Amino acid sequence: MKKFLPWIGLLSRLILGGVLLAAGLLKYQHLDKSQMAVRAYEMLPIALANLLGIILPFLEIAVGVLLVIGAAVRISAIVGGVLMGAFMIGIAQAWARGLSIDCGCFGGGGVIDPSLASEVRRTYFIEIMRDLGLALAALYLYFFPHGKFSIEKAAPLTKE
Repeated sequence: MKKFLPWIGLLSRLILGGVLLAAGLLKYQHLDKSQMAVRAYEMLPIALANLLGIILPFLEIAVGVLLVIGAAVRISAIVGGVLMGAFMIGIAQAWARGLSIDCGCFGGGGVIDPSLASEVRRTYFIEIMRDLGLALAALYLYFFPHGKFSIEKAAPLTKE
């Protein structure tokens, strides 16, 4: 089993990093829509939601790149895991409050036509499960940060 850990680490890095990188790249060109998506959750004051809508795509891109190349893996995994946790909380509270919104996870976002409410609520569960899986990948990377093809090298186990 131990010989598979570096490959699981690589897979975890590429999946979590790739998702964050794709999400950030799809949002950064349309920061106004990213801001609108964050505002739609109705959790933060408008000014703070707008600021988060600007910062979030660039944070996702930075963490995604670090994970894909295998640099600062443990720190990137923590940030990625915290982001996934925050996303799950946001989606869960929107679901609980009966909001009909597109999560804005990969661009777009905002309020959706109320006639599509039942469809939107079904996707909330799927989005939460996706983010839970990504959070578990982040947790794995926290404990096993040194995978295959990583810029970081595992520290030697013995002192010289």
